[in-house]
Amino acid sequence: MASRDALTFSESDRTFLTPHLPPDHEDPKPSSPLPFTTLTFATSLDSSLALSPGTRTTLSGPQSKAMTHYLRSRHDAILIGVGTAIADNPGLNCRIAGVGGYGGEGLTGQPRPIVIDPTARWDFTVESKILALARAKQGLAPFIITGTHAPPPLSEKKALLERHGGKYIALDVSVVNAPSNEDDNDDDEMGTRRPTHRIDWTALLRCLREQGLRSVMIEGGGSIINSLLEPRTQHLIDSVVVTIAPTWLGRGGVVVSPERRVDGHGAVIPVSRLTDVKWYPLGEDVVLCGRIKGE
Repeated sequence: MASRDALTFSESDRTFLTPHLPPDHEDPKPSSPLPFTTLTFATSLDSSLALSPGTRTTLSGPQSKAMTHYLRSRHDAILIGVGTAIADNPGLNCRIAGVGGYGGEGLTGQPRPIVIDPTARWDFTVESKILALARAKQGLAPFIITGTHAPPPLSEKKALLERHGGKYIALDVSVVNAPSNEDDNDDDEMGTRRPTHRIDWTALLRCLREQGLRSVMIEGGGSIINSLLEPRTQHLIDSVVVTIAPTWLGRGGVVVSPERRVDGHGAVIPVSRLTDVKWYPLGEDVVLCGRIKGE
C-alpha cells in the first residue's frame, strides 16, 4: 500500500521525458567509465534558483514537483552540494507511488543521495530528514564526497552515517580564488563567503560509476550547476531538464550563469547551446529538455 504522501506522475506526461533519460532497467553507457548524467533544476524567469544564498525557495508547482520525483526514480543517484544540504535539510528520496517505501518492494527505485562536502562541514544529526527516511525504509543514506586534505569527519558522525548505510568518500579537491558571485555552495548558512572548491568532475563521476551507480541526476545548487556548465566540463552532461516557473525572484539571488567565454580575438561568445530541445507545459510551469551542443 502506497504512503499517504506518495506522488503520481501520469504515463502521458512521462512520454516527453523518455528520450532524455537513461533507459529503464538497462546500463545506459555499458562501455563507458562514467555514468549517464542528467542536469536538472527549477529556475525563475530571471534564471534564479533561490532568493538568496542559503534561503530555501520553492519554485516548482505540484505537477513539476511530481516530475522531479519521477526523474529520481529513473536514476541511480541524486547529487547536490553541501550548501543545499544545509539550507534545505532535504530528504533526497523518491516519493512516486510504486517505488520502494511508497508501495513497492524494498528500496526499489530509490536513488542514492550524493552530497559534495569538500570540508566535511555538513552537521547532520540522527534527526536529519535524510537519515529519518533511511530508518523508515523510504530512502537511502547519503554518500558524502569530501576532500582528501579536509579534516577527517568526527568519528561519531562517521559512525552515524555508516549505521544508516551511508559513507564518506574522499576525493582530491583544490581551493581556488574564484570571482565573487551569489553561490549557495560558496556561502555558508549565515551568508559568510567561503573558498571555492574545484572538483575534478571526471574523477568524481568515475568514482560514482565504480560505486555501481550507472546514472546520476544532478540537482544543484548554484555552484554545482554553474561549474558543470563551464566549457571544460559540460561534455560530461548527457541530458538537461529545466523547470521554468512563471516568476521573477529579483537581483541578489542564486543565479544559473556559467563563466563567460572569450574567443582568440577577445570577443565574448556564448558558453553553449541546447539542441534536440523539447518544451512541455506542466501546470503553470514549463519544462525544457535538451542536450548541450558545445564546440
